[in-house]
Amino acid sequence: MRVIFRCDPALKDLIPRPVPARQALPDWLRAMPRHAFSDIHGEDVRTVKHCPPFVDAMSQGFTIPLPCDVIVDRGRLSWDWTIPPLTAGHHPRAPISFHAAAQVEGTPFHTADQVIVKFNSFWTIELEPGWSLFATHPVNRADLPFRLLSGLVDADRFHDVGILFPAVWLDPGFSGTLPRGLPIAQCLAVPREALTYEFATFDVAASRRYDETAHDLLSGPGVYRRAFRAPRSGAEGSAEAAFEVPPESGGTQP
Repeated sequence: MRVIFRCDPALKDLIPRPVPARQALPDWLRAMPRHAFSDIHGEDVRTVKHCPPFVDAMSQGFTIPLPCDVIVDRGRLSWDWTIPPLTAGHHPRAPISFHAAAQVEGTPFHTADQVIVKFNSFWTIELEPGWSLFATHPVNRADLPFRLLSGLVDADRFHDVGILFPAVWLDPGFSGTLPRGLPIAQCLAVPREALTYEFATFDVAASRRYDETAHDLLSGPGVYRRAFRAPRSGAEGSAEAAFEVPPESGGTQP
């Protein structure tokens, strides 16, 4: 799967590039202990840092970075970011804009004073034919003061302009800086071909495999990682070979 990112030539050396999600894992995951004491068990237990599905989900796909620092002061968002004239006249110049709250009326995201921010994209994203782009909140990132609304874009056909990423602002009292490069969205390429579904019951062999696997999982740690987890392209080497950024592309060229 090849993913092509394009930007306005004036922004080529100014904005951070999307990166494989594995390279954007949060500091708290790196710093957290591998074991912690459980009052329920009365002993140390392994934390989610030991859980491959938890970490692999956070490492899947690529992330879209915030293009500049955004200062947040009790609901007021500001930035000190000057960009040069752009070749695309309708291109956004601000990192963030807003949606009207009425646009989510009737959903669980709507309240009378709810703020819906919109992260503007400074990269266009093109996928290969037959693939769509699933954009969602960075996985397991409950530490962020916003929650991205998930969306699916047919990026094999829609790739001449940037995708906008709306998010519900969760913490009206938050004050601090959203740093340049902060992952605002996690994106995965998904095929559009229809799934087929089959339903069956265990036969004798399946029941035996169930009991054998369950026994192995209960007998000690690391069974899934050693026996079942598939190798990841970004685990031992870089996944950046799947990315292509044309060096002289304009922001609206196909």
